[in-house]
Amino acid sequence: MKYKLAVFGDPIAHSKSPEIHRRFGDQFGLDVTYAKVHVTKDEFESEVRQFFLDGGHGLSITVPHKWSAFQMADELSDEALLAGACNTLMASADGIYGHNTDGLGLIDDLNRLGWSPLGKRILLLGAGGAVAGCLGPLVNTGPEHVVIANRSVEKLTRLVDRFDTRVRGISLAELDLQVAPFDLVINGISAGLSGSVGLELTDRTVNGDSACYDLVYSIDETPFLKMCRSLTDQRADGLGMLLAQAARQFELWTGFLPDPFAQLVDFGRAPDACI
Repeated sequence: MKYKLAVFGDPIAHSKSPEIHRRFGDQFGLDVTYAKVHVTKDEFESEVRQFFLDGGHGLSITVPHKWSAFQMADELSDEALLAGACNTLMASADGIYGHNTDGLGLIDDLNRLGWSPLGKRILLLGAGGAVAGCLGPLVNTGPEHVVIANRSVEKLTRLVDRFDTRVRGISLAELDLQVAPFDLVINGISAGLSGSVGLELTDRTVNGDSACYDLVYSIDETPFLKMCRSLTDQRADGLGMLLAQAARQFELWTGFLPDPFAQLVDFGRAPDACI
């Protein structure tokens, strides 16, 4: 059987998904084609429908289309409903099924690192789509509580209100008012990509026992992880999450769950290493 897969986004040239999924296919000897397709907002819905009409098996959805994918899906997973976005689409008996594997991929990578969220005090920085996609699976692991810090109170409130009392929101200005350093700090502030994280963490938030995780990944150490370097040795970027969320997609589309972390060496990383 030949599996026809693709990723839709705008921009799309940077995507590593074709190489990742090709290697997943190689793990099982599957015939996989995976294209990266530049799709504008106006084209998105018609291109998705045409892809499945042409026999496509699965779509990865990246920026800026995750909300559009959520809106057009006929069925939604619990993860997609909590995230309010889809990064994964596939054809189903009822039309188009929408799923979100971002948070599941994060949990898989945290477990690889030995940073289980169970019973931990967790801080999430930012309240955008990346954090929203991860929050549901993170809460389901059973942390002691989750604090989300964000500049926009309105955006923060909309996200926190989807969850129970274990999730609360604070402003970035309140970070140093917390009672103790957090066990796990996860950065979802996209400004970290441009060289400035837009905040300064101190030992009141992060200490040597804390772990710091950046949802983005980079060939070089991200600005957020550089900032945390003087506070803790336990630091990791989102490369493992990228691979793990893709493996979850691959399983949905093909029925085969690959080992995502075997590919870390292809990116110059040790399979069990932090930064």
